[in-house]
Amino acid sequence: MRGIDPRFPIGVFTMPRTVTPEERAACLTRIAALPARLRVAVAGLTESQLDTPYRSGGWTVRQVVHHLPDSHMNSYVRFKLALTEASPVIKPYDEAAWALLGDTRDTPVETSLAILEALHTRWVVLLRGLSEEQWGRTMRHPENGLLRLDQVLALYAWHGDHHVAHITGAF
Repeated sequence: MRGIDPRFPIGVFTMPRTVTPEERAACLTRIAALPARLRVAVAGLTESQLDTPYRSGGWTVRQVVHHLPDSHMNSYVRFKLALTEASPVIKPYDEAAWALLGDTRDTPVETSLAILEALHTRWVVLLRGLSEEQWGRTMRHPENGLLRLDQVLALYAWHGDHHVAHITGAF
């Protein structure tokens, strides 16, 4: 693993200019599989391991587990906004500040695993039902500009893989 940046164990995400139907299908498969993959990644970890940073200066494994449903809930809502409004401006949030809140520290990871499973069940049903035209709908991120739903799908497929790799690489 020498030479791999521990902040980006699967590499830095690059926003694709185009996303083919085959690439969308692969991303959707990864998003659908994330809750089970995350559950496997944390299975058997002790409380001490959950409270261990995945890298020097990084979040704890517990914070990463709680971050995933926080982030993916925001994405789910953003998808629904983009599907029902014309290029809505989405609200960013301070992920690092959220990771320091009491619910992240004091909630068992099982709660976030269950939230992620339920959320991804709804999100995948929504995503599988999108038409070709709907994949081209957009949202406007104040910092990242105009984004198509197919691009955001690719981002969140990477996002889940990225954080599972943080956890599995920690021990």
